[in-house]
Amino acid sequence: MNILYQLNDDDCFFPPADRANKEGLLAFGGDLSPQRLIVAYANGIFPWYSENEPLLWWSLDPRLVIRPGEMKVSKSLRRTLRSGKFEMRIDTNFREVMLHCAETPRKDQDGTWIQDEMVDAYTRLHELGIAHSFETYQEGELVGGLYGLAIGQVFFGESMFHTVTDASKVAFYHLHRFLEEHGFKLIDCQQETNHLMSLGAYSIPRSAFLDELKVLTVESSLVGNWGSGKYEDMYLDIHQPKKLQFRAYNMDEDVSLSDG
Repeated sequence: MNILYQLNDDDCFFPPADRANKEGLLAFGGDLSPQRLIVAYANGIFPWYSENEPLLWWSLDPRLVIRPGEMKVSKSLRRTLRSGKFEMRIDTNFREVMLHCAETPRKDQDGTWIQDEMVDAYTRLHELGIAHSFETYQEGELVGGLYGLAIGQVFFGESMFHTVTDASKVAFYHLHRFLEEHGFKLIDCQQETNHLMSLGAYSIPRSAFLDELKVLTVESSLVGNWGSGKYEDMYLDIHQPKKLQFRAYNMDEDVSLSDG
């Protein structure tokens, strides 16, 4: 059956990610509070919805990942890195990176999933030291970057943009180096794109991805401003009770099921 779960308003918990349907859709409802987002990502789930849609939660199968130490750096990118044409900054302009990710046109994409409330929510996570941005500048102008969340030894990449060739690749390169230097084990890239696969990302089954999260997200997280160096190791609350109940809907027949 094609089951969709409704999240509870009085807690921040989720059905198991492996109950998502074949498209990866798992649940709807809830909110974008910091704690709910942390629990979601730690359990392989992320929000993704368009304007005038309810808040939708997804867990894709397969999952695109790359491990620190595995990035493919082309000769042309190495030349760009050596050229000094870009300046790299970390965690200095998080909100603007998100806005650029939302506003920069993309091939074969009409509009954006990065709604205003998402910008506000992830900016709150940044202020808490959990979400981070890697920013590429040229002559003082922001021309590329990416953002995501760090939980345990996993960086959950959300989106990237560029307005100048190679600017997002430079940001990803510096992210990759930072994560490798600080003992991270996995970068979640969510879904397949030619851009990320050209940098060395590859797909693994969701089951394998979730197994890794169970081990890696319970480790201490590097919380704070990564650019200023003002960060510390901290254990985040990602606990989910073993037994949870949610209202479920059979989408094939458009009927409500008993809680389960």
